[in-house]
Amino acid sequence: MPQTITPFLMFEGRAEEALTLYTSLFEGGEVLSMERYGPGEPGPEGSVRLAEAVLGGLRLRVSDSPVRHAFSFTPSVSLFVDCESEEDLRGLHAGLSAGGAELMPLGEYGFSRLFGWVNDRFGVSWQLNLPHGETP
Repeated sequence: MPQTITPFLMFEGRAEEALTLYTSLFEGGEVLSMERYGPGEPGPEGSVRLAEAVLGGLRLRVSDSPVRHAFSFTPSVSLFVDCESEEDLRGLHAGLSAGGAELMPLGEYGFSRLFGWVNDRFGVSWQLNLPHGETP
C-alpha cells in the first residue's frame, strides 16, 4: 500500500464545530466519518474521538483530545487554499476570519493577485490565494 499523508487537527472540545464551519465554506466539503467518545471513555461523552472529512479534495482528520496540552495551533503550519475566483476567496476569508485573527490583510501582493492569511476562531491558520491569471 502506498504511503499517504493526511493533515490531522487536534482540538480540545471543538472538533465538530470546526468541521461544521469548514464543510459549510468549502464546496463539496463533507464529513466522511465521525466516531464519538462514549460513557467511561477517556474523552467527554459525545466529543469527537476521530473524524474524517474532505475539503476541496483534501482529506483531513480531526479529533478532540481528552488531554489538555500546553500547545495549540500555530501559523507556522497552515492550510494553503488556491481559490477559483475573487468571490470565492472573499467568502472564505469572511467565514474563516469571523471570530479569529487576520495575519495578513486581503491585498494584492507580488506573488498573488489577491491574498489573505487568517487564523480561524479555533486557531487553525489559512492562507487564501487568488493566483495571477485567474478571473474574478
